[in-house]
Amino acid sequence: MEHTHHDIIDSTKLDELVGRAIEDLSAGYGGVMISLGNRLGLYRAMAGAGPLSAREVAKRAGCAERYVREWLNSQVAGGYILYHAISGTYELTPEQALVLADEESPAFIPNAWAVPASMWADEEKAVEAFRTGKGIPWGDHDGRLSCGVAAFYRNAYKASLVSEWLPSLEGVTDKLKEGISVADIGCGYGHSTVLMAKAFPASRFTGFDVHQESLVEARKVAAGAGVSARATFTAARADNYPGTGYGLICFFDALHDMGDPVAAANHAAKALAPDGAVMLVEPFANDRVEGNISPVGRLYYAASTTICCAHAISDGGRLVLGAQAGEARLAEVFRKAGFSRFRRAFETPFNLVLEARL
Repeated sequence: MEHTHHDIIDSTKLDELVGRAIEDLSAGYGGVMISLGNRLGLYRAMAGAGPLSAREVAKRAGCAERYVREWLNSQVAGGYILYHAISGTYELTPEQALVLADEESPAFIPNAWAVPASMWADEEKAVEAFRTGKGIPWGDHDGRLSCGVAAFYRNAYKASLVSEWLPSLEGVTDKLKEGISVADIGCGYGHSTVLMAKAFPASRFTGFDVHQESLVEARKVAAGAGVSARATFTAARADNYPGTGYGLICFFDALHDMGDPVAAANHAAKALAPDGAVMLVEPFANDRVEGNISPVGRLYYAASTTICCAHAISDGGRLVLGAQAGEARLAEVFRKAGFSRFRRAFETPFNLVLEARL
């Protein structure tokens, strides 16, 4: 069919869009560089060292100079490393070190690049899922996914969970100090479970997950932290894990991945102590699409498309929330399960911290 009229192209708008597309493409290339810099110890070699020549960086990291020089220039072009033109030296500032070199910093980002790497590796699975409407279980993804997600969340939890998120719930930290039993549903690598177990030695913590490889990792994390006696890990679904009388039941960035979140909330209602609380940590989202037009919104919608929705569909898909569910839809899930109170206790640019009580 022929077009009878010519759409009038606004060249300014076109140039802007092409510019944005090139920025995005550049970021994709840049992610590979960040991952290499992290794996090869290039950022760590520069941290706190002041200005260094390419040769000095290469020597410190035990890498070949010609590659390192090209890599350094990619970092300068991306604004991740300073370049001193007069001396031809490269410098990692203290702020850059927090983001790129210090693995314990809450701002440390390199490991998160394992997630888009896994998304590319799984592209064929995503194409097939779109065409058939079938799901993709969490365990069927490229192995970099669980590593990347654990790394992305571990430091945020470490920075905020005990210091800000738990205290935002009504009276929960006092109970944790006295000693209650806690369930961590969809615990993954167990970083959240172990952080709580370290902070509250009088309480008992059980992490539940259906992904066996994650549970193996979680037990290692608990052993490494010396809390194996009070942080244990068991394979169970969110709608039938054992135990009752839990003083706290936690869902850390997990509820929206489940095929039947209402069943999970129903089971929590049965397993909770009468005065217990549910702590729901979910990706930050406003309730409407137009409220989520941001880099963080795009990141979460994209991961949601190929990972979160795909897992929920594979898990029965009764209600596929996605990673941008927002507070109103989450409140509705808990209302259906008989919870009478639901509130936003805390928020960050990446997370909503919600509290539900019977």
